[in-house]
Amino acid sequence: MTELGDYLRACRARISAQDLGLPTSGRRRVPGLRREELASLAGISVDYIVRLEQGRVKSASPAILSALAQALHLRPDEEEYLLRVAERSSTTPAGSKPATTHAAPRRQQISPAVRVLLDSMVNVPALVLGRRMDIIAWNDLGAALFTDFAKLPPKQRNHIWLTFLHPQVRDMYRDWTRVARECVAYLRMDAARYPDDPELAQLVGELSLKDTDFGTWWSDHRVRAQRQGRKAFHHQVVGDLDLDFQVLEVRGGNDQSLLIYTAGPGTSSAEALAFLTSWASTQARPATTRNVTKDG
Repeated sequence: MTELGDYLRACRARISAQDLGLPTSGRRRVPGLRREELASLAGISVDYIVRLEQGRVKSASPAILSALAQALHLRPDEEEYLLRVAERSSTTPAGSKPATTHAAPRRQQISPAVRVLLDSMVNVPALVLGRRMDIIAWNDLGAALFTDFAKLPPKQRNHIWLTFLHPQVRDMYRDWTRVARECVAYLRMDAARYPDDPELAQLVGELSLKDTDFGTWWSDHRVRAQRQGRKAFHHQVVGDLDLDFQVLEVRGGNDQSLLIYTAGPGTSSAEALAFLTSWASTQARPATTRNVTKDG
């Protein structure tokens, strides 16, 4: 089997015939769309769907992939993932070892301009994320919100690792399950961009071994490049905060993004964040500890 086949089967399982207004008579052995229903919606043959899912199609055309995405009601980020794994499958026959392509560049380091930007953001927590959701830089308030990243081993300075395996960070989230599932879906997008990244494979392996929820959700094949939303925190110093977040692409940053958290004006969360800012100023860290170069 291939990643493309696994993804198509997962997408079929998540969408019901009833949702699409299709007849639902007869007993169904598996949830979701049948192959023949997907084939009819996409305008292709059932045999072609079977061969796609079994990895026996050398290269699916963009038109067919677009038709499948439309039939499965995929979001743009889900369609991007479909295209990437289809490209991967076209160069990797079913049952063979993947060729080493699209490997991630080795070094992750922010530019001086991004460092200046981070240091100027004194009233909002901010992190710079690299590939695999590595945390490669942060400001004082970002460390105050989460943890003192500088004291962590380099491999633990990773957003999803902390979310699943760091007790303090995990307990901060009042809606941990939703946040954790979103992290898994985001990491899957990275896995499609860099399928031969050995550090990403090691990260997935460690999380799968140490947390059964991660393993279950990784197998769901859900993907989501979520760029904004809200997270509910409980901070050990300031209590509850409901913070909006935005993920902004760093231009020329080699897959880097700026993650910032803000609170609505006049809210109790804004008051708590202001108190956290004041507290963080008493816990100031040397600038050299806030800009970390990571290999991989």
